[in-house]
Amino acid sequence: MPYTSMNGNMYSFVAKEGYVAIRLPEEEKQAFMDTYNAGPAISYGATMQGYVHVPEDVLKNTKELAAYMNKSHEFAKTLKPKPTKKK
Repeated sequence: MPYTSMNGNMYSFVAKEGYVAIRLPEEEKQAFMDTYNAGPAISYGATMQGYVHVPEDVLKNTKELAAYMNKSHEFAKTLKPKPTKKK
């Protein structure tokens, strides 16, 4: 599953079903879902907390998509780093 992460925290991914999901802060997530009539991201039958399913029309509008990807990236910077297992 292709994904982006920062400090061990994933903030976007391409689901096995082929859709893109991004992680947003709760208020941004709800606004995104309301604006685009989008749903939560579901991966392997589980709802991914904090992630939204990015609709095709947003994916096609790269300027709009870039703004949300930047918001997702900025949110990831605020998350507590996860320890790495690599040496």
